[in-house]
Amino acid sequence: MSHYEAPIREPLIIGDKSYHDISNDIAAPIEGKANKWWWAVFSLALIAFLWGIGAIAYTIGTGIGVWGLNNKINWAWDITNFVWWVGIGHAGTLISAVLLLFRQKWRMGINRSAEAMTIFAVFQAGLFPVIHMGRVWNGYWTMPIPNQFGNLWTNFNSPLLWDVFAISTYLTVSVVFWYTGLLPDFAMIRDRATKPFQKKIYSLLSFGWTGRAKDWQRFEEVSLVLAGLATPLVLSVHTIVSFDFATSVIPGWHSTVYPPYFVAGAVFSGFAMVQTLLIIMRKVSNLEAYITRGHIENMNKVILVTGGIVMVAYLSEFFVGWYSGSSYEDFTYLSVGAATGPYWWAFWALILCNGVFPQLLWIKKLRTNYTVSFIMALIINIGMWFERFDIIVINLSRGHLPSTWTQFEPTFVDIGIFMGTIGFFFVLFLLYARTFPAVAQAEVKSILKSSGDNFKRARDTK
Repeated sequence: MSHYEAPIREPLIIGDKSYHDISNDIAAPIEGKANKWWWAVFSLALIAFLWGIGAIAYTIGTGIGVWGLNNKINWAWDITNFVWWVGIGHAGTLISAVLLLFRQKWRMGINRSAEAMTIFAVFQAGLFPVIHMGRVWNGYWTMPIPNQFGNLWTNFNSPLLWDVFAISTYLTVSVVFWYTGLLPDFAMIRDRATKPFQKKIYSLLSFGWTGRAKDWQRFEEVSLVLAGLATPLVLSVHTIVSFDFATSVIPGWHSTVYPPYFVAGAVFSGFAMVQTLLIIMRKVSNLEAYITRGHIENMNKVILVTGGIVMVAYLSEFFVGWYSGSSYEDFTYLSVGAATGPYWWAFWALILCNGVFPQLLWIKKLRTNYTVSFIMALIINIGMWFERFDIIVINLSRGHLPSTWTQFEPTFVDIGIFMGTIGFFFVLFLLYARTFPAVAQAEVKSILKSSGDNFKRARDTK
């Protein structure tokens, strides 16, 4: 008898599960009533979302002056939050696409949540540049439309326009990749549905999926093609976001390290957000058997590696600031620098959250603990937010002329919009978990024989 994998590996499906049990467990959150955890998290998210809607309406009605922006720091919380959300949106497609290409079994339980996270995070990111325009109703001016509409064409040399194309392409491919993976699951819900309306809806969503060999062959081919497309897109999108900074002449921004550094940071923060969501999903959708310690530990290992790359990027920035001999770079990084200047608290929050605390994950007992992993994921998300804040606000607050030096302080409106997008993200995610299968049942079934708890035990006792 051949062993498919080393018996020492943790099972990825816990409990005495059969194929029918998997269908029942994954369909349960859609067919049954939500548990009290779901209602608790949804209520909190909805309150934050409504607060955000109020803050956005106030901003559009009154003007951007209600934010803490000033003449010098005209990018602050809004673009910080934009870059933060785009970064979070990276890990989903990366987890799915790259781990699919490498045939990793542990992606099966988590890829669906990760892909949905990508789509919802990019929605949140897109809100910020639109609101930052101030006159939202003139948003169509950014489109390359004929001049009869009264505007000149957009500047194709601007990295801000490259952003629009990169992010919209990324969103499109991510949605197609996510939806393709859902087809077998929609078919399962369709076949189980008892209410005619529900059956009709899921019939339409499943595009006539029958589960024939031909269906599966096409499914595999399309998934591989989309994974191949999505992987370079993941790398390109945050590279292009970094060009918003790297192509400028502001000291501290004008740096060739930004593209790889932004990509590593995006994967780092994205994996931390997936970790946050998975640990919440286990509880709110009763999926403890499918989101296991094995998944959480593997995620923590990726977080450790990408966190290491991010720390090397931080060190290289300071090294270049010193080595270049440029008085402006030296001033930005080493003199006022982040460490001792007026924003020292934001700088040290970044170093502690992204560099120091994640090192605890080297200890196996901690990286396999659900509570520690959840807290660590939150800490990293906070740290990555501070990274974006430091890049934008510290560098803008100290320009070439001391007469332009200024400080930034957020107002309650800045904070409200940010909290609103977090609420909106979780509202979308929780509603999705109640209407769409949160775990890819067909893919989980494919690894049951090699990674199911009961099959591993039976095999190991032979």
